[in-house]
Amino acid sequence: MGDPPARSVLPIALVRLVLGAVLVGVLIVGGTVFRVWQVARADDRDRADVVVVLGAAQYDGTPSAVLGSRLDHAARLWRDGVAPVIVTVGGRRIGDTYTEAQAGQNYLMSYGLPRDAVVPIGEGRDTLESLQAVARRAQAAGWHTAVIVSDPWHSLRARTMSDDLGLTAWTSPTRSGPIVATRTIQARYIARESAALLDYRLTHAPAPESFGIDLG
Repeated sequence: MGDPPARSVLPIALVRLVLGAVLVGVLIVGGTVFRVWQVARADDRDRADVVVVLGAAQYDGTPSAVLGSRLDHAARLWRDGVAPVIVTVGGRRIGDTYTEAQAGQNYLMSYGLPRDAVVPIGEGRDTLESLQAVARRAQAAGWHTAVIVSDPWHSLRARTMSDDLGLTAWTSPTRSGPIVATRTIQARYIARESAALLDYRLTHAPAPESFGIDLG
C-alpha cells in the first residue's frame, strides 16, 4: 500500500497538535489547582522575622470578618513566639478614614499586643502592591523571612509573589472566616485562586478585578 493521500495528512497532524495542546493545558491547570489545594493545607510555624497579615476590607476602622479571622490567627502566632513582629498591610479605599493596615494595628493592640509588636504598612490596593511595600520595608529593616497569614486558598499565590520579591516566605493560613465557611465557597475560591495564580505567572501583575478575589 502507498502513502495516504497528502490531503489527509494535514488534518491528522492538526488534530494531534490540538489534542496535544489541550492535554498540556489540562495538565497545567490541574497541577495548579492541586498545588493551590496542597499549600492551603500546610501550616508552617517555623520561626521567622515577621508575620505578615494580608489585608481585607475594613469598615470605619473595624476589620471585616475576613480580616478579623486573619488578625486573630496572627495574634496566636505572635503569642506562640513564631515572630516578634506582626506586619499589617493594605491601603485605604476612596472615602475610608483608616487604611486596612491601621485597622489591623488597632485591632491587635485592643487585644493586648504592644505597639512595638505591630508594624502597619498602609500601602497597596491588592496583594502584589502590599507585598511590594513589605519587601521595601524588609530591605530597610533587615527582615529576611516571613510567615504569611491569609485565607488558605490565597496562600500559594501570596507566597509565590513574596519569593519573587526577595522575601523568603512560608504560610500559616487561618482556618476560620467566611471564605472557609462551606465546601461550595471553598471550591469557588480554589478555582478563582488557581486562575489568578496562572495569570500572575504569565503577567507578574495583580489579579484582574473581574476575578473578584484580591482583597489584600
